Amino acid sequence: MPIQIYLDDLLRQRGMTQKELAARIGITPANLNIFATGKARAVRFSTLEAICRELDCQPGDLLRHEKGPAK
Repeated sequence: MPIQIYLDDLLRQRGMTQKELAARIGITPANLNIFATGKARAVRFSTLEAICRELDCQPGDLLRHEKGPAK
């Protein structure tokens, strides 16, 4: 997949779980996991903003385009 998600790396660096982040930003843990595993087909800007606010990061810290074939 050309777009890689680095949410779990950021959570690990900050000592936070997906469940804790989901509660802080007001989405279900299941929906956050769908995003974290790269299975989401879309993400709301408001969700992306909330993640960045809570993790004190930029969208580019979460999402990166990797060269290679799309799956």
